[in-house]
Amino acid sequence: MSGQSKKVEACIEALCQLGCNQVNGYIKALQMGEEFPEVAHLSVAERREVLLELIAIMKVYDGVCDS
Repeated sequence: MSGQSKKVEACIEALCQLGCNQVNGYIKALQMGEEFPEVAHLSVAERREVLLELIAIMKVYDGVCDS
């Protein structure tokens, strides 16, 4: 996350704290261009950064989600 703004990093960290099932829902919402309170303060470009980072993080779980 080295090139990301503190605002984007904080958003990613906050979303990840909610568990992988919730993160998967956020990924789907972001892919559909939905706005939700957790990302409402971010620009479109920042939301894209959040989406890409969440996808990268979730690849580690490779479809296994237990939270």
